[in-house]
Amino acid sequence: MESTSKKDAAAQIVAKVGGAENILNLTHCATRLRFELKDASKVDQAAVDAIPAVLGVVPQAGDRLQVVIGGAVESIFTQIMNLPEMAGVGKGLSDADVKAAERAKGRGKVAWLDAFFEYLSNSFRPLLGVLLGASLIIAFTAVLDALHIVDFRAVDKPASWVFVDAMWRSVFYFLPIMVAYNAAKALKIDPWVGATVMGAVMTPNFISLSAKTYVETTKGSGLYQQVQGFADTVCTTNPTLGTDSCVANIFGFGMQLNDYGGQVFVPLIMVAMLAVVYKFLTKIFPENIQMVFVPFLSMVIMIPVTAFLVGPLGIWAGTTLGTGLAWLNGNAPIVFAIIIPLIYPFLVPLGLHWPLNALMLANISSAATGHMDFIQGPMGSWNFACFGATAGVLVIAIRSRNVEMREVASGALAAGLLGGISEPSLYGIHLRYKRIYPRMLVGCLVGGLITGLLGGVKTGTFAFTSLLTIPVFSPMPVYVLSIGAAFITAMTLVIISDYRTPEQKAEEDAQRAQAEADLALETNGGAVAGSTGGTATATLVATKVVIAPVAGKVVALAQVNDKVFAAKTLGDGVGIIPTNSRIVAPVSGTLLTVPDTGHAFGIKTDDGVEVLVHIGIDTVQLAGKGFTVAVAVAADQRVEAGDLLVEADFDQIKAAGYDPTTIVVVTNTMSLAKVAPRELVEVSSGDPIIDVTA
Repeated sequence: MESTSKKDAAAQIVAKVGGAENILNLTHCATRLRFELKDASKVDQAAVDAIPAVLGVVPQAGDRLQVVIGGAVESIFTQIMNLPEMAGVGKGLSDADVKAAERAKGRGKVAWLDAFFEYLSNSFRPLLGVLLGASLIIAFTAVLDALHIVDFRAVDKPASWVFVDAMWRSVFYFLPIMVAYNAAKALKIDPWVGATVMGAVMTPNFISLSAKTYVETTKGSGLYQQVQGFADTVCTTNPTLGTDSCVANIFGFGMQLNDYGGQVFVPLIMVAMLAVVYKFLTKIFPENIQMVFVPFLSMVIMIPVTAFLVGPLGIWAGTTLGTGLAWLNGNAPIVFAIIIPLIYPFLVPLGLHWPLNALMLANISSAATGHMDFIQGPMGSWNFACFGATAGVLVIAIRSRNVEMREVASGALAAGLLGGISEPSLYGIHLRYKRIYPRMLVGCLVGGLITGLLGGVKTGTFAFTSLLTIPVFSPMPVYVLSIGAAFITAMTLVIISDYRTPEQKAEEDAQRAQAEADLALETNGGAVAGSTGGTATATLVATKVVIAPVAGKVVALAQVNDKVFAAKTLGDGVGIIPTNSRIVAPVSGTLLTVPDTGHAFGIKTDDGVEVLVHIGIDTVQLAGKGFTVAVAVAADQRVEAGDLLVEADFDQIKAAGYDPTTIVVVTNTMSLAKVAPRELVEVSSGDPIIDVTA
């Protein structure tokens, strides 16, 4: 049923964005489908947002659209791409036609800004998985280091732990090549050319140019030591800053040498320039020789440009931005620690947080900051305030028996606390209920204030701010105190004041009441839930089990093809795909519902357990055809467990196009101490299927 549901959602999404013929391109990230459309005006945004699998819709300039799915995005994406109508997507227009159409439409005053942030986003999004994996490995090593099991900072640590270091350093050292590859794909040029250009300045050959040997002599005022290595390379060391600067003589030109491991600004700038060169070359060379000469000339041009110009410029840009933020953090730490968590709730929904992520990586790779980042620590207060607000929503959802919100909040909270991912909370809950944001911001403020007052928090690696990565932050007690305060503050405020407006709360209550009323109407007005009736027996026998009313295959209620039952709105229970036509009473008690259609029966036991047997999905539409009722069509009559209620012709029911699944639910589940469906596969009529404690 799950795959069918996702396939239905995929087809609905495609239809509501204007059909496959309106889709030029489709990609996805960790939580969102990203559409490039021919005409965004054809999108029915309200209809897309109403699809159960969709958490939110974010229109963008340039006929682009983001559809927020959450953790199931990859499977939904796969289902969409497997739809028959999607086979021709991207083949209807040439690249030149698409660009001409885009220019003709005039995307608006801020279209270039959207394109810039989309470029940043596409350059980093595909790397989130390996970045998360690396951060968890680092967290593991940090725990071992904190417990003094292994000193990971020791120069002479065993080879085994050097190998563990290599497992996570591979991601960060080769990050420039990965970013270059993604950035080139984002700009629609050969990604391998982008990766090759960046890789050229990270080869052992290039790095060996800065190999140096210190000599005893000094020069000038004595501030610098002369360093000897390659005959054509001159390196100097600044003892004040403790940094080296090397310049190599390359064909008579001085080239500043840098370590580009972990750099992100360099590949971003380089690929932007490479795209201009690459696309120019594709215009001047015939298609039949482009494969040879376009990559060749792109490399010949851009590798020297990167080594001589872009590399030093990118490092200077990253260092300058990092130094500016470091100055603010050093001179006004409280202001800095408060600003960071307060702006993130507004940056993330717009995708504007990528520049700060790039700065974090630049700080870690910079000697000027001591290879430590000071942004992620305060940012943790935002993430945990976000998760705290979600926890508050979960508490209220459990109290109010809102099964749908309980499931959404549970999944979002798990993704946040264990993975540090905020999008499921943000799009699935917070942006839909506007009362949450002010309360969450108070949590951000409290966490940021604590961080600033206690001197700030730093980390030496790029880490997703989750429970698992706490050990990578220093000082750890300050970090734990700040994120804990942010979490508790946001959660408490949401619980106290509710995440819903009075109107939203009333609407949810009305929807739940309507669902129950619809069922009552479907069963000819019979009072299934909350009814009274029957005559008390002299000896009250406690109901302990509900038996199977029919033989067949047992399925979980969540797999039943009816949203009301699957969401457990009417109580917990099971579905049974029948293999027999005889439907018997699952408990002893008084009949509350006996419709003349014969498709549903409500029974209340002497100790107050209320059970509904619903035969088939939407079979009320058959108006009794295929059902032979064996009891009087009247309420208040008594039946014993195992008594025949109705005989159903399931062949006739299926031939009419209806699902024969028979549903058994305890409709007053919330008022009972225990309702626990058993994990069964096949049952015979009369076998216990649900354990009950009244």
